Amino acid sequence: MHSGLVNPIDLSREGRQAGHLAIPYSIDRSPYYQIRIPVLRLKNGEGPSLLLMAGNHGDEYEGELQLGRLMRLLDVAEIRGAVTILPMANLPAVMAAKRCSPFDGGNLNRAFPGDPIGSPTARMAHFLEHELFPRHDVVLDLHSGGTSMAHLPCTLIERQADAARFERSVSLMRAMGAAHAFIADNGPTAPTSMGAAARAGTVGLSGEFGGGGTVTPETMAFTAAAIDRLLVTLGTVERPVLSRAPLTEPGPLQLLSLSRHSQGIYANHRGWFEPAVALGATVSAGDLAGWYHDLERLDQPEEELRFAESGIVISHRLHCDSQAGDCLIQVAEPIAS
Repeated sequence: MHSGLVNPIDLSREGRQAGHLAIPYSIDRSPYYQIRIPVLRLKNGEGPSLLLMAGNHGDEYEGELQLGRLMRLLDVAEIRGAVTILPMANLPAVMAAKRCSPFDGGNLNRAFPGDPIGSPTARMAHFLEHELFPRHDVVLDLHSGGTSMAHLPCTLIERQADAARFERSVSLMRAMGAAHAFIADNGPTAPTSMGAAARAGTVGLSGEFGGGGTVTPETMAFTAAAIDRLLVTLGTVERPVLSRAPLTEPGPLQLLSLSRHSQGIYANHRGWFEPAVALGATVSAGDLAGWYHDLERLDQPEEELRFAESGIVISHRLHCDSQAGDCLIQVAEPIAS
């Protein structure tokens, strides 16, 4: 079934093709408007086929910036196989500096398998899962903590029933060089890009490459190295393209599990959060996690927040001002690698 999206790229053609995916979407200002999503396709003979995408959530910038740079630097004559680059998969969200699309409120990473006649976000999800993912051997979807969260840099894969594909995913995840990684277990119907990659029969890789709605020299270097390591490991290129320093051998990888509500601390009323520990800290159940202030009741002392479980601190809220339901801080459980 057609995805309701216009794709000018011929995935079978050799050479370099740059263009825009177009999603027709009538708006008040322009009844025949198109959401135009940049795409680059490079193909040079036989070899692995890799899809690199970012901007699944609009306010996660490391992947968007590095893939934009890769589009300018990668020479079709220097690759083997094929590379497709989508630096802003949820373009409306990127341009609005938001997690979700301002057109339809769509969270692309919760929209799979999509709908070819649905909202723009649903149509993009359908195109990715049914038309683009199946045409690639490997998909890398780059994320970060976004505007509201600081996140421990890590990589991620989805557990799969196909044993060979799962082992390939683990091997490539290790090669990307992160110190920490997750194996998610969201099941075969997961509405995420990694769930979609599994259903499409391709190897899916993801991760959190920074956070805070900004970038730093450290997070940009981490993202560049992960992309370069993947390109070199697959044999797509012979040498790094993005990294400004030589790549070193990957160190040990600590696998993590995040599967229980009790691994997080959530706000139950309006308040102002002050963390007491840094990302990557190892904590025990009962340790101090932070303080929750009430600036509307200054006569009351701040509330001490304590971890319910032991683990490694993987994320915390960056916005001090918090509402009931906001996740303030999380720990993940180390598991045997």
